[in-house]
Amino acid sequence: MKQVTKLETNLADCYILEPDRYGDSRGYFSPYFLQENLDELGFERVVQANRSLSEKGVLRGMHYQLDPKCQAKIVEVLNGAAIDVVVDMRIDSPTYGQYTAVELTGNNNRQLFVPRGFAHGFLSLEDNTLFQYLIDNDFSKAHEGGIPWNDPTINIPWRDMMDKYGIEEPLLSPKDTEHEPFVRTRKIFTRNR
Repeated sequence: MKQVTKLETNLADCYILEPDRYGDSRGYFSPYFLQENLDELGFERVVQANRSLSEKGVLRGMHYQLDPKCQAKIVEVLNGAAIDVVVDMRIDSPTYGQYTAVELTGNNNRQLFVPRGFAHGFLSLEDNTLFQYLIDNDFSKAHEGGIPWNDPTINIPWRDMMDKYGIEEPLLSPKDTEHEPFVRTRKIFTRNR
């Protein structure tokens, strides 16, 4: 029995995952973590499971970790809604420098598989948005990196997203206003290690 449907995005190796959901008037059951599915993606193991809670308008990103602490992630929203955005930073990828944006909600039962070598961020569309990450490598402050959320080279249409959901300005951490532009970021990732 297929328990997770894998949908391609416009980025190489990055997939939307839709776990099966079985329900009735009482609620539902859904397998959200199956090692068999992770193996198929090349996601070796879950080292950490993290959650973040955000109010409407919080924008987190665009983050990555450098080798040897580079991370792949499977992300989902448990409550609320967010637009999850990733940028392919692997210099040998056919989609290098491109982004994809996927709406994740507590109701649409979608996850996003973010391979190693991607920058990741999201915009919270509702108050009390609970975001969950399954991660395949340890967090390391010494290996943190990022690109600006509004980098003109990538040209993510954040303004359109914010206008659609009535968000005037993003709520940012100080860290997310200080990243080096994409064009000055070292060519640090490849598809094959």
